[in-house]
Amino acid sequence: MTAVPAADGVTGARTLTVRYAGGAARRGPVTMGQANMIRCILRDEPDSINIHDVWPVPDGTGMDRALAALAELAARHEALRTTFPYGEGGAAPVEQVVAPAGAFTVTVLDHDELPEDPDAYAEAVARSARDTRFRLDLDFPLRLRIIARAGRPVRVALAASHAVTDGSALGILRDEWLALLAGEPLPPVASATPLDLAAEENTPAGRRKSLASLAHWERILRTGPQAMFAEDGAAGTETDTLGLTLRSARGGRALAAAARRTGALPSTVLLTAWCVLTAHRAGQSVCVAAVPTSNRFLPKLARSVSTLSQDALLDLDVRAPSFDALLAKAWGAAMNAYRHSRFDALDLWELIGRVTTERGSQFARDAVFNDISALPAVLAAATAPDGDAPELEIGWGENRSLPTRLLTFVYETEPVLRLAMWADPALFPRAAAEDLATGLVRLLEAVADADVPLDTPGLTGVTGVRPVERGPEWTRVDGCWVSPAAVAGALTDALPGRPVEVVVEEDAGGDESGRRLVAYVGADERTWPDGALTAERAHAALMGVLPGRPGVLAPHRYVFVEGPPRHPAAAQRILSEGTGRSREMPHDHR
Repeated sequence: MTAVPAADGVTGARTLTVRYAGGAARRGPVTMGQANMIRCILRDEPDSINIHDVWPVPDGTGMDRALAALAELAARHEALRTTFPYGEGGAAPVEQVVAPAGAFTVTVLDHDELPEDPDAYAEAVARSARDTRFRLDLDFPLRLRIIARAGRPVRVALAASHAVTDGSALGILRDEWLALLAGEPLPPVASATPLDLAAEENTPAGRRKSLASLAHWERILRTGPQAMFAEDGAAGTETDTLGLTLRSARGGRALAAAARRTGALPSTVLLTAWCVLTAHRAGQSVCVAAVPTSNRFLPKLARSVSTLSQDALLDLDVRAPSFDALLAKAWGAAMNAYRHSRFDALDLWELIGRVTTERGSQFARDAVFNDISALPAVLAAATAPDGDAPELEIGWGENRSLPTRLLTFVYETEPVLRLAMWADPALFPRAAAEDLATGLVRLLEAVADADVPLDTPGLTGVTGVRPVERGPEWTRVDGCWVSPAAVAGALTDALPGRPVEVVVEEDAGGDESGRRLVAYVGADERTWPDGALTAERAHAALMGVLPGRPGVLAPHRYVFVEGPPRHPAAAQRILSEGTGRSREMPHDHR
């Protein structure tokens, strides 16, 4: 059993067994979302992939009533009765099995007196429950702790398997839990179950949708920026980052007023403002961002208790004369991303590997925007009522290790704009991260009053956020910010002992579309390591060291010269040359 945080007044912990029945026995393939999460569960540490929540318990609720409500939820939702048997030889599960009846355990933590801050204590208990890995083939997918005072439940702190639930699903369960304890009848389940969704995904129409989603991703992977934050200081594939929380009544009023003035949905206004500010700070003409909560935009999925955690990949070209002009196309770009957010995760990763090798890049999931404010209920830790509405308040919270450079969660948009942000401290020191959050509020306030020009000096003046300053060694090639010196350094690391010089060659037009990276590699006629040092071998070696180097793009051509690498006019004998890429890449001139 996972240890729970100590608290004064604990009289003991006991484990109760709760039985449920009433569902049907079913089995079938896993959904695409489940397969995606199972892959992460088998790869990642449990505290980073498991999720958690805290549910309130109304005053006067007895223990038997609370346990009966939990049993009713299990009987009601197939996801809570689902396990995933492993394949032969321990292969990752590809099938789900729904039990008609079963049992789960609940740990009761009884107290003479609760800690001074019971919500913070319950949050700590829920987080501690995340530390143990769920057995996909055996375990009930909720690890439940009931915090009690003198035998009366006051909070439910739980961890959940991401294979069957996501944050939206936990919000739905929390809603239904409160309804059951209030004596309200629950309507029949009308949303798609995981098995229903899997069956739909395996139809010809479902497979066509998956292929269309992969095509959407491929277009962005081939033509968009490989990383939003390709700049000095950006390094590594994970960042250890303190979380920033913004709570602003000013922001809530401005967002509502901006939506009224433009006639757009508040969620679209907020997404557009975030994309504008992110691209402005990154010095990019396109904002490429993962938008994970998009999968519930269909009515049949809105209240589905299942895991639908797959990224919608948004690419919004922010080159527009004004905010209103950009807003007019942002909704369409978002819907296009949402429609293309269901895919086979293994197929996607194969696509990413193939396309990025062909392009000579390493796709970075740098920017993530997760707006869960419209969900029926959201994680209690983020949205516990405070009773006050600060005009603008910023706080700092827990540290997280994240495979992103900018992650934003939006929890509430009215009457207070409430969001959490994790920004790479190498790029956003504490003051810069606070400026980014307050800059979003300032942009919303400006948009509430009038249309805002999107020229760089004007945006800087409105938001207080300055674009990154890249030195003269940086240039745009193939839609990406690239440092030729960093490319040369990466190649030197990939080809130990080989001196390298990388130059940018341009055609007569002189614009970005005609730029090519050319690497001159000092070589001789010795073998490497089992044959000649070819462009293909150099390219493969470079791809092996690319992760965590967002300013590096593979050369379009490798030239192996005898002696020190220098420009051809001064070079000694050229031994060989060629491209290591398996195909020529299209350009969209962005």
